[in-house]
Amino acid sequence: MSAPGGSGTDGISVEVRDGVAVVTLQAPERRNALTVAMAEALVQACRDIDDDPQIGAVVLTAKGPYFCAGGDRATLTAAGEDPASSAMQRSISAIYDAFVRVGHLLPPTIAAIRGGAVGAGLNLALATDVRVVAEDAVFLSGFLPIGLHPGGGHGALLTRTAGPATAKAMQLFGAEMSGTRAVELGLAWAAVPKEDVLPRALALAAVPAADPELARRTAASVRMISGPPHLSWEAALEVERAAQMWSMRRKHLGQAPAGAPRSPATQ
Repeated sequence: MSAPGGSGTDGISVEVRDGVAVVTLQAPERRNALTVAMAEALVQACRDIDDDPQIGAVVLTAKGPYFCAGGDRATLTAAGEDPASSAMQRSISAIYDAFVRVGHLLPPTIAAIRGGAVGAGLNLALATDVRVVAEDAVFLSGFLPIGLHPGGGHGALLTRTAGPATAKAMQLFGAEMSGTRAVELGLAWAAVPKEDVLPRALALAAVPAADPELARRTAASVRMISGPPHLSWEAALEVERAAQMWSMRRKHLGQAPAGAPRSPATQ
């Protein structure tokens, strides 16, 4: 797969490796801060990934030492000049749409984070299903210190991932945390040395990538059950029933792949 939306400072790249789509933010000179063009390229890449049934997992990462520093400052400054204008509403909505579209990808998703995820960059990270982070990565809400109210569903993403106490500490009091602390609080799955972040994410992604059809069906039901809002046990039984019966029939008919590799240990 080529790089939807182009590459370079306003684009992203996409490379498919054994059923895993590796999506890379390509603006290291501004710490991968999101412009409208980059957000639109990311949305298009997500469409292309969903249209390829051979892709069973997605790893979202970034070029350079930093994952994403949030929204591009020039875009935010322009929005402040006339926030009620239709053009500015469209610009901010385009960046919001990127988080949402990543969150709605059909395959399971992993963010591989080095350096830091701040503001809108944290939104992007939390839109994925799982995060593998560098031990010294930085997680920061970042809105309040620069005089902005959180946006892009920031509060909902933080609260559903790490709970209200962590969400409030980060949003209201500017609490900052390392990758190691993020794992302790539930914001990330594994914290590893920075050079191991992408290899660990790819190792995790190999499991669903071995059976893309099953991975996509499972991702849909798991997300529906886990919420928000969380479903009851009784409702979860019904959500899972049809997909599980389908998988049993497929296995009986010998239509399932030979088997997925085992997932690597957390630490």
